[in-house]
Amino acid sequence: MNLDPVIHAPVRLQIVSLLAAASEAEFSFVRDNLEVSDSVLSKHAAALETAGYVHIRKGHVGKRPRTWLKLTDEGRTAFRDYVATLQQIVGRPLTDASQEAS
Repeated sequence: MNLDPVIHAPVRLQIVSLLAAASEAEFSFVRDNLEVSDSVLSKHAAALETAGYVHIRKGHVGKRPRTWLKLTDEGRTAFRDYVATLQQIVGRPLTDASQEAS
Protein backbone atom coordinates (compact mmCIF):
# COMPACT_ATOMS: atom_id res chain seq x y z
CA MET A 1 0.00 0.00 0.00
CA ASN A 2 1.95 2.98 -1.29
CA LEU A 3 0.88 6.58 -1.69
CA ASP A 4 1.80 7.98 -5.10
CA PRO A 5 4.77 10.31 -4.45
CA VAL A 6 3.81 12.52 -7.41
CA ILE A 7 0.41 13.30 -5.90
CA HIS A 8 1.49 13.13 -2.24
CA ALA A 9 3.05 16.63 -2.14
CA PRO A 10 0.36 18.82 -0.51
CA VAL A 11 0.08 21.39 -3.33
CA ARG A 12 -0.07 18.65 -5.97
CA LEU A 13 -2.75 16.82 -4.00
CA GLN A 14 -4.77 20.04 -3.86
CA ILE A 15 -4.33 20.63 -7.60
CA VAL A 16 -5.41 17.11 -8.52
CA SER A 17 -8.32 17.22 -6.07
CA LEU A 18 -9.56 20.51 -7.51
CA LEU A 19 -9.18 19.32 -11.11
CA ALA A 20 -10.98 16.04 -10.34
CA ALA A 21 -14.15 18.06 -9.81
CA ALA A 22 -13.91 19.94 -13.12
CA SER A 23 -13.39 19.20 -16.78
CA GLU A 24 -10.80 21.99 -16.98
CA ALA A 25 -9.78 24.97 -14.85
CA GLU A 26 -8.05 28.22 -15.63
CA PHE A 27 -4.63 28.67 -14.05
CA SER A 28 -5.71 31.77 -12.11
CA PHE A 29 -8.74 29.93 -10.69
CA VAL A 30 -6.54 27.10 -9.41
CA ARG A 31 -3.94 29.54 -8.07
CA ASP A 32 -6.53 31.60 -6.22
CA ASN A 33 -8.33 28.58 -4.77
CA LEU A 34 -5.09 27.04 -3.52
CA GLU A 35 -3.77 30.43 -2.37
CA VAL A 36 -0.33 29.86 -3.88
CA SER A 37 1.89 32.00 -6.08
CA ASP A 38 2.12 31.67 -9.85
CA SER A 39 5.59 30.14 -9.55
CA VAL A 40 4.52 27.52 -6.99
CA LEU A 41 1.55 26.48 -9.11
CA SER A 42 3.67 26.42 -12.28
CA LYS A 43 6.29 24.21 -10.65
CA HIS A 44 3.78 21.69 -9.32
CA ALA A 45 1.63 21.71 -12.46
CA ALA A 46 4.76 21.00 -14.54
CA ALA A 47 5.62 18.04 -12.29
CA LEU A 48 2.09 16.68 -12.71
CA GLU A 49 2.30 17.21 -16.47
CA THR A 50 5.65 15.37 -16.62
CA ALA A 51 4.02 12.44 -14.80
CA GLY A 52 1.20 12.46 -17.35
CA TYR A 53 -1.43 13.42 -14.75
CA VAL A 54 -2.24 16.93 -15.98
CA HIS A 55 -2.55 18.46 -19.43
CA ILE A 56 -1.58 22.14 -19.65
CA ARG A 57 -3.20 24.09 -22.48
CA LYS A 58 -2.21 27.61 -23.43
CA GLY A 59 -4.30 29.98 -25.48
CA HIS A 60 -5.84 33.43 -25.55
CA VAL A 61 -9.08 35.01 -24.47
CA GLY A 62 -9.23 38.06 -26.67
CA LYS A 63 -5.67 39.33 -26.65
CA ARG A 64 -4.89 38.07 -23.16
CA PRO A 65 -2.86 34.88 -22.79
CA ARG A 66 -4.46 32.19 -20.64
CA THR A 67 -3.44 28.79 -19.31
CA TRP A 68 -5.81 25.95 -18.48
CA LEU A 69 -5.16 22.79 -16.49
CA LYS A 70 -6.97 19.51 -17.06
CA LEU A 71 -6.66 16.18 -15.30
CA THR A 72 -5.81 13.43 -17.78
CA ASP A 73 -7.43 10.00 -17.64
CA GLU A 74 -4.19 8.70 -16.15
CA GLY A 75 -4.26 11.49 -13.56
CA ARG A 76 -7.88 10.76 -12.69
CA THR A 77 -7.06 7.08 -12.18
CA ALA A 78 -3.99 7.93 -10.09
CA PHE A 79 -6.07 10.26 -7.92
CA ARG A 80 -8.78 7.62 -7.40
CA ASP A 81 -6.09 5.08 -6.43
CA TYR A 82 -4.49 7.61 -4.08
CA VAL A 83 -7.81 8.32 -2.35
CA ALA A 84 -8.57 4.59 -2.09
CA THR A 85 -5.18 4.03 -0.46
CA LEU A 86 -5.83 6.86 2.02
CA GLN A 87 -9.21 5.34 2.83
CA GLN A 88 -7.56 2.00 3.53
CA ILE A 89 -5.05 3.68 5.82
CA VAL A 90 -7.54 5.79 7.78
CA GLY A 91 -10.19 3.08 7.73
CA ARG A 92 -8.20 1.03 10.20
CA PRO A 93 -9.48 1.16 13.77
CA LEU A 94 -7.72 3.68 15.95
CA THR A 95 -6.36 2.41 19.21
CA ASP A 96 -5.56 4.37 22.31
CA ALA A 97 -2.00 3.49 23.31
CA SER A 98 -2.73 4.31 26.96
CA GLN A 99 -5.53 1.70 27.05
CA GLU A 100 -3.31 -0.95 25.46
CA ALA A 101 -0.74 -0.57 28.22
CA SER A 102 -3.37 -1.38 30.90
